[in-house]
Amino acid sequence: MSGHGDPIPMTSTACGPLRGTADVPGDKSISHRSLILGAMCVGETTIAGLLEGQDVLDTAKAMRAFGAEVTDHGGGRWSVHGVGVGGFAEPSGVIDCGNSGTGVRLIMGAMATQPITATFSGDASLNGRPMARVTNPLALFGCQAVGRAGGRLPRTLVGAREPIPDRYVVPVPSAQVKSAVLLAGLNAPGKTVVIEREATRDHTERMLEGFGAEISTRETEEGREITLTGQPELRAQHIEVPRDPSSAAFPVCAALIVPGSDILVPGIGLNPTRAGLFTTLREMGADLSYENERTEGGEPVADLRARFSPDMQGIEVPPARAASMIDEYPVLSVVAAFVRGQTVMRGVRELRVKESDRIDAMAKGLRANGIEVDEGEDWWTVTGVGHGNVAGGGLCASQLDHRIAMSFLILGMAANAPVRVDDGGPIATSFPIFEPLMAALGAQVSRDD
Repeated sequence: MSGHGDPIPMTSTACGPLRGTADVPGDKSISHRSLILGAMCVGETTIAGLLEGQDVLDTAKAMRAFGAEVTDHGGGRWSVHGVGVGGFAEPSGVIDCGNSGTGVRLIMGAMATQPITATFSGDASLNGRPMARVTNPLALFGCQAVGRAGGRLPRTLVGAREPIPDRYVVPVPSAQVKSAVLLAGLNAPGKTVVIEREATRDHTERMLEGFGAEISTRETEEGREITLTGQPELRAQHIEVPRDPSSAAFPVCAALIVPGSDILVPGIGLNPTRAGLFTTLREMGADLSYENERTEGGEPVADLRARFSPDMQGIEVPPARAASMIDEYPVLSVVAAFVRGQTVMRGVRELRVKESDRIDAMAKGLRANGIEVDEGEDWWTVTGVGHGNVAGGGLCASQLDHRIAMSFLILGMAANAPVRVDDGGPIATSFPIFEPLMAALGAQVSRDD
């Protein structure tokens, strides 16, 4: 079942050239952080271009539960009247974060150093994901967590009444863990230090600085060291949310594999910690270019033009690039099916504990559509068969994972036989306009009766 209702089986069939402009939604990572940091300010933060997928809407509900006034003004324009750092009220009910691992982990961090208690839950997929990777470092501040075995949700957090600033080395690359610790550090006296051995997306650091926090970053022998001075008075902001590169990945990759395609995806955030997929595609020979490069709200932005690219070749993706494209490996593996040669993806253990085991889900679905896949604990290899040679015809299990569902629907747009997905319902969590947007470009995706 979908995490938010009955299953929605979907079928994607081969289509003619994809043409036009793809106005993808706002960046999910920045949307979550805009709501949370807005709730920790005094005064009104205004947000334009907020992603209105279910994941972000669940974060908005959570901020209301903690006492912030969050208002939807229509058209992606929202406002947040915050309660200040340390001003969260104790929620009266369970905080339901739906399908959002980012939302629940960041919110846990924000409340961990406040003298309140909150219980967190989610859908079947989220309740199966590990939370100890966040609650363990939050315990160093004095936060207590109790709940199901394995650190899984539902889980109750008792915030620290006298928080202690933390120095934490992130054991595996994770922007969610890093951000949770930094958000906890906002209400801890003194300096909180986070060290990451591999750089991950830095939206939290950029936005904390924009909201007026004292935060600095330097490279050390241990890795990237981020120092935050606690208990600032954050300044309310106006935030223009750039469009989400993870959502842009789907129309871009579709254009590369559907003959005759030529699309423009405007206003995409190209933060270097998020743009690894586009770098990889260009290395494979994709006809993908950046136009009108600019800076908006402290984030690099450009318009992406993607054209059909029949001569792409498989490559070995550098493991060091994984953190900058971790959510895009599923759709990259779809493109890899249509190129010549092997595409090797290593250093991707994190994919085993996303909304689903994404390596397993993609391997099974690609095999069901005639593609050879080898896999290990933290790697997988796709052997491409070239354009016009992907059989298709398979039924793929989305495993309650929005990115798995969309990736296989992209596969069907260029395969020789229709590709079916057992449940496209989770797509609404991150990309609620996926179906009409792709249809407007010329794709043929239908909901099955």
